[in-house]
Amino acid sequence: MAVTIRDVAKAAGVSPATVSFVLNETPTQSLRPETRERVRAAAAALGYTPHRIARALREGVSRLVVFIAGDLHGGSTASMISGLESELREFDHRLVVLHGPRDEDLLTALAPRAVLDYAVMDFADADLEGEGWVDGLARHASVQVDHLVDLGHRHLAIAYPAHGTGRLLEIRLHHIRTRLQAAGLPAPVELSVPDDRQEAAAGLTRLREQHPEVTAVAAYDDMTAIRVLAASTILGLRSPQDLAVIGFDESPFSSLWTPGLTTVRIDAEGYGRRAARLALGMPVGAWTHPPSQVVRRETT
Repeated sequence: MAVTIRDVAKAAGVSPATVSFVLNETPTQSLRPETRERVRAAAAALGYTPHRIARALREGVSRLVVFIAGDLHGGSTASMISGLESELREFDHRLVVLHGPRDEDLLTALAPRAVLDYAVMDFADADLEGEGWVDGLARHASVQVDHLVDLGHRHLAIAYPAHGTGRLLEIRLHHIRTRLQAAGLPAPVELSVPDDRQEAAAGLTRLREQHPEVTAVAAYDDMTAIRVLAASTILGLRSPQDLAVIGFDESPFSSLWTPGLTTVRIDAEGYGRRAARLALGMPVGAWTHPPSQVVRRETT
């Protein structure tokens, strides 16, 4: 296993940021000579080789990382951002969070070290296949499917916002289809859910007319699940008797709806930390954070 900057920091009894300052000879940092010597000795003893982040710092690349959250506000967004921010600070970088559409002029002005774009998965200098945090996050949609299948549901619908959610939705759908296929079950029916509850009710009506076999809905997130439940109320449907519903990425209001929304809790802060390391071109290591889990309430 490759020696990391954290290994050197632990051996030297200093912070990772201090190791970065010493090995990159940061001129603006005043450190004791004995501290510098201790860091260099630890790095030499462990055989630490600075990776590309160190070279980038020497070359004067910006220490900003931009996270484009788009319309991502609910659920565990705050925890994810907290993980991003704290991990980046460990390596003397700072996080800038932008909401709304991607602004290329602003990105050019900021000249960040990396851009994490939630909508299109645009990670600078990061391999997203397999190790990507969004891909990993999407895999937890399988937990929704497993829960519904364990309850006896065999025909599922996947509900997502009508405005779309970029490539993350495509990846989520891929994992769900793969899971159902492995279980010998039919592919899920897709349900686009608009913000307007009346329009959502019309869409749910069409779903039930065209696919009466569907008994459960796995939603893209808790907000989408709430919209499905609101539409169900208009149509006089009961959950879970007439239609089971499960959300994703537990939000504070998921327990406030009546009946309480079943959802999936994920370790968003852990994903934020992994995203930060990927953005800096650093190894992420094995996933050691708590697994996602179903928070079961009355809708399933």
